[in-house]
Amino acid sequence: MPKSGSLSRERVLRGAITVADAGGVGSLTIRSLAQELGVKPMSLYHYIATKDEVLDGIVDMVFSEIELPSAHGDWRSELRRRAISARGVLKRHSWAIGLMESRTSPGPATLRHHNAIIGTLRGAGFSVKMTAHAYALIDSYVYGFALQEASLPFEGPESVAEVAEPMMRQFSTGEYPHLMELATEHILQPGYNFGDEFEIGLNMILDALTRSLPENH
Repeated sequence: MPKSGSLSRERVLRGAITVADAGGVGSLTIRSLAQELGVKPMSLYHYIATKDEVLDGIVDMVFSEIELPSAHGDWRSELRRRAISARGVLKRHSWAIGLMESRTSPGPATLRHHNAIIGTLRGAGFSVKMTAHAYALIDSYVYGFALQEASLPFEGPESVAEVAEPMMRQFSTGEYPHLMELATEHILQPGYNFGDEFEIGLNMILDALTRSLPENH
């Protein structure tokens, strides 16, 4: 446990992320943060003035963990890599899903992130308006998938059947034939993993965006 003299703003924010990862952002208070760092609450105010400042800081740190697309690479490959990275980061920090776009004082990592994605789309040949549409579409998908994945009642493909089988008993009346078909022919098949849906959907979005580019690109 660090003494207050060994604290820094970065260490305070890293501690805040640890608290949020363990118990959600609702568990993050100045008191719980001080307890995580092994210091008195008052010692934290030298580094952060308010909880909003903590939230701004940890959201910026989350953005810093996501791989940035390179303007020099193939735009599809770069945005695909960035989307996969974002999904992985949001699996580690699921509390951040609802906060990523909520802050009104974005930090430097957040601004670099947005700037890089816009630059990649513009460099690919998308108009300013279409860049805005494409960015909104991709992030709605990434954040939505991350939220759905975080809310699932099972962990990994091993426990799918365990959760699905009690539901299947409700389908046996014949009232829900389409649910029954999907469950038996897809979800309960060996090797099914909900996470595999992410890249399938992402590729469909990138395919559609490719078709919207001017022909000379």
